[in-house]
Amino acid sequence: MKEALKDIEILPPTPPLVSNVEAEAVTNPEAIRSGLVAQVTATVRWRDSVTYMSAQGVTRFIELGAGKVLTGLIKRIVESSATTISIGAPADVAAFSASAQP
Repeated sequence: MKEALKDIEILPPTPPLVSNVEAEAVTNPEAIRSGLVAQVTATVRWRDSVTYMSAQGVTRFIELGAGKVLTGLIKRIVESSATTISIGAPADVAAFSASAQP
């Protein structure tokens, strides 16, 4: 992973990325790069990451990819205070994009 990421440009994200290794916000590109490398072998702190985001005021979680496993976990971690959206197919992207328009 380190080799694969070494030449990839990573820009400071807005909003911050929540690292699943540190369970906190990260904006430094090199910290993001090292976190992605560590995530391959380190313990992923998913529950801590979701709890951190909820404590920071995040109330809307969007899962990208096949299935709804993470969406279900989020609902159990933050209970009813979260809105979850699962986007797993091209049609889901189009529907989400249309609903996000002002």
